[in-house]
Amino acid sequence: MSADNYQRIWQTVLAVPKGKVASYGQIADLAGLPGRARLVGKALGHAPKAMNVPWYRIINSQGKISLPKGSEGFERQKNLLIDEGVVVLNGRIKLKDFAWQPDLSELLFHLKF
Repeated sequence: MSADNYQRIWQTVLAVPKGKVASYGQIADLAGLPGRARLVGKALGHAPKAMNVPWYRIINSQGKISLPKGSEGFERQKNLLIDEGVVVLNGRIKLKDFAWQPDLSELLFHLKF
């Protein structure tokens, strides 16, 4: 795994605005790594703390928090999302209300690979 791919993933996640969520697959696609959704999860686990990558804004494609329900990580992710105004019901986020839909100019401005 190249450090460059991790860097691309981290930069993409940093572009997700407060109060919005994105799926692992969406981040992989936007980072130029189609089909590498699992790599996104792995990269988030290795993100340097100093970068403050908002890992908690990334959820699965069904709109659910992927961490085990009731786990410390699940509760932390849920609470961080709620703090940003994202409605989380039973571990699920309504994608039609909270999905990040970046436009081209936003992507060009934020993503510098």
